Amino acid sequence: MIDSNPGNYSFDTAVVVIGGGGCGLAAALAAAQGGAEVLLLEKMPRPWSNTARSGGMIPAAGTRLQQAAGVVETAVHFAEDIWHKNGHTSDPDLTLHLAAVSKTLVEWLVDDVGVNLVFIDDFKYPGHTQFRMHAPPNRTGGALVADMRRAAENHPHIEIVTDAPAVGLIADGDAVVGVIVQHGAQTERIQCQKVILANNGFAGNPEMVRQYCPAMADALYFGGEGNTGEGILWGMELGAAVAFMDAYQAHANVATPHGILITYAVIMEGGVHVNRHGQRFADESTGYSEHALAVLQQPEGVAWAIYDERIHQLALSFDDYREALAAGAVHTAVSLPDLAAQLNIAAAGLADSVASYQQATRGEVGDLYGRSDCRSLTPPYYGVKVTGALFHTQGGLKVDRNGRVCKPDGAFVPNLYAGGGAAAGISGHGPGGYLSGNGLLTALGLGMLAGQHAAQSIKAREIGD
Repeated sequence: MIDSNPGNYSFDTAVVVIGGGGCGLAAALAAAQGGAEVLLLEKMPRPWSNTARSGGMIPAAGTRLQQAAGVVETAVHFAEDIWHKNGHTSDPDLTLHLAAVSKTLVEWLVDDVGVNLVFIDDFKYPGHTQFRMHAPPNRTGGALVADMRRAAENHPHIEIVTDAPAVGLIADGDAVVGVIVQHGAQTERIQCQKVILANNGFAGNPEMVRQYCPAMADALYFGGEGNTGEGILWGMELGAAVAFMDAYQAHANVATPHGILITYAVIMEGGVHVNRHGQRFADESTGYSEHALAVLQQPEGVAWAIYDERIHQLALSFDDYREALAAGAVHTAVSLPDLAAQLNIAAAGLADSVASYQQATRGEVGDLYGRSDCRSLTPPYYGVKVTGALFHTQGGLKVDRNGRVCKPDGAFVPNLYAGGGAAAGISGHGPGGYLSGNGLLTALGLGMLAGQHAAQSIKAREIGD
């Protein structure tokens, strides 16, 4: 909803950030560190954002953590991986800019925000040609958000209000001048100089998903319940441009019926997916986002991840995997027939699939599905029943390199910024352009950039006055 009648405000502040996930916290912290008074509004009583639900993996090129591990690369190299994955369809300026500021982002989080991040160099996600992931030691987005939330709560210029959904923007002409918020039984009108939309995309809005991403309309949704797309709709109502509305990130490895993410390291380190007949059905290494569609096309929309002890030991470094293990989602056996019996899948099909895969690992034949990184599996074996799920959408409001919302003619919607899922991402179209980490890069990166620019603009205006 856009209210075109400015005035009658309950109170005023400099910056209102809508959304309390990773993007919103980054925006609030950056704006407050720039000297602005910030009000952060979170729709849900208990924030559990997509960042919190993620593996907390932030890709970045050139950080001191990466260099300390002996890895040397440039932002251009990083951007080239993004472009290769999305077929060079993402905005080239924004893509390169986010790759370039990724170093600043990670070091800002560590040095100025107090986030505990370590460099991940024991496996690579699909499409990454270099080690560049930075994550909390337990490899969870929950730990990342907890550190950011702690910093925001302790900052004297940030006020956080939860269970307070923004229900509309207030505009004077096409310039955003305030926010309408519902807090309990009370509706309040807040005057502000800048608004930053950090309320994610529309993956939690079934109607919008069916309209823009129909292939995932009936899939399990594995993101924040509050991600219902109103920020994008408000921007459109104000004349903003949108881009890549068909883009989304899915995942092929969510344990079912447990609803626990199984790290894709179990696949990238040599594991495979089979269906109820024990048969492999695709190249699992192309990417977990696009591979989710292949999983959903199998009988009952499920598959089984099959891997071995070496991979199991690596997966144990992930909190989510340990949770799945404790929940009984992970099965193990010393032989494939025994594992098939536990998983209730066809033993003969599983034996044939693994035998064919093992031949490919030895170079005796090419992999049936063209996979090029086959690795030998040895007993004991492990298996998890999984399904494909929708995590978040990647299309949204078109923004510039500072997160300012753009109109189709290139002009800006005055005073309005967007980041994360509310903004058009860098994954191109569909699910296949998603390079692991694109979500957190655009959430935290655009949040930081928008917060910094908003504070600088307010300060410049005050100096001018």
